[in-house]
Amino acid sequence: MKKVLFASIILFSATASAQVDISGSRFMQISPAASTGLQAVYVIENSADATIEYTASTSSVQWQRFSNLGGGYAEPVTGVVRDGNKWSVGAGASDMGYIITDGSRQTCFWVVNYASCQWTVSGLTIAESDCDRVWLGVDGSAPEMIYYSINGHRETLDRAIEVDYRTLTYDSESHTYVQTEVTENLEYADGRINLPVPLCDTDFTINPDKFASAWGIGRAVSSPSFQTSAVQAQTTATQTVRESDNEQKVESEGLGGSAPCEIEFSAAVTDAAIYRRWEIASTPDFVDTYLTFDQLDFTYTFTEAGTCYVRFMANNAAGSCEYLGDTYTVAIGESRLECPNAFSPGTSEGVNDEWKVSYRSIISFDCQIFNRWGQKMATLTDPSQGWDGKYNGKFVKSGVYFYVIKATGSDGKEYKLSGDINIISSRQNPNSTTGGGVQ
Repeated sequence: MKKVLFASIILFSATASAQVDISGSRFMQISPAASTGLQAVYVIENSADATIEYTASTSSVQWQRFSNLGGGYAEPVTGVVRDGNKWSVGAGASDMGYIITDGSRQTCFWVVNYASCQWTVSGLTIAESDCDRVWLGVDGSAPEMIYYSINGHRETLDRAIEVDYRTLTYDSESHTYVQTEVTENLEYADGRINLPVPLCDTDFTINPDKFASAWGIGRAVSSPSFQTSAVQAQTTATQTVRESDNEQKVESEGLGGSAPCEIEFSAAVTDAAIYRRWEIASTPDFVDTYLTFDQLDFTYTFTEAGTCYVRFMANNAAGSCEYLGDTYTVAIGESRLECPNAFSPGTSEGVNDEWKVSYRSIISFDCQIFNRWGQKMATLTDPSQGWDGKYNGKFVKSGVYFYVIKATGSDGKEYKLSGDINIISSRQNPNSTTGGGVQ
């Protein structure tokens, strides 16, 4: 075989391939990547019946063709017919590359004979599936369509075969899975194809490639019904936020903080998820699981200091596919309880005008406030509550009052506190009292 050195500059332009035409058979022109050195790929329905025609711009025209070896091994084309500035040659039945030199200009293209790789798919079967993929058996063929670049590099021509089926996709707004029509695109389909496993029962429909569709020589075929066993889920964890200005915040990037900590856990699952379970454990490996919940949604209040772990699990009926969700870490801080000893009710709104404890992770709380004669002024049952310095709707007199607190922390710590409350510069009503006694 004679080796021809291919060192000329290839010109890429929209008009270059427009000089080439195909007659005698239907065809489709494809624009390949610039890196191939080709201006076009022509897919001809039956190239054995086709003629390649070229309109020249000079009288000096040379035809060469090349195989998978590339343009460096191009050989002269015989049988070229000239009619004025029109040049033509039979395409033949073989896939080949062509280089047409027209003066200083070169046009490079590849011809694919579709008749040798045409769409013959007549059936689609379910071959096998697992928790992630499904394999479909193809009766007939739509093999890989090959062409070669000017440098002899093997390329695949995309047949744009579409496989349609249904699956479930997660909708974050409704927190549910919804049935969706999806299309997978294949470059070719030969023997078996594999796809992401659908999350619902469905059938598969394979559509003819873009060439058969354009020429009306193929038909879509469908598979039998596929019964899914794949399991998937989406989970959320939403913590109730308290807006207590006297609660000490716990620096945490995740869930938890100051107890009692209420968190709502929710899961959305796909059709095959028959068995589902939330787990709460004291260790991240879930060896020590101390609580389980079988429902998809539940709310739990964490009251004990320390770190615990929550996750969601789901299985199909056969137990062959399992979903294991991300682990939520809930960290509850240790308790604290501190009591102020003075405030100024009614004097400056929002500034030290209410007596409140400063606290963290207090899960039970009882506070009684008395005047000096033992008369009860107020009862507080939650550490976020405060005393506004009033009794029976009226501000009490300035002076010393007393508190007695019994509380329990998330860490099991028992608080028994008592002390003075000094009311300074109380805005007193002329008729204010301390419940009948004069302070």
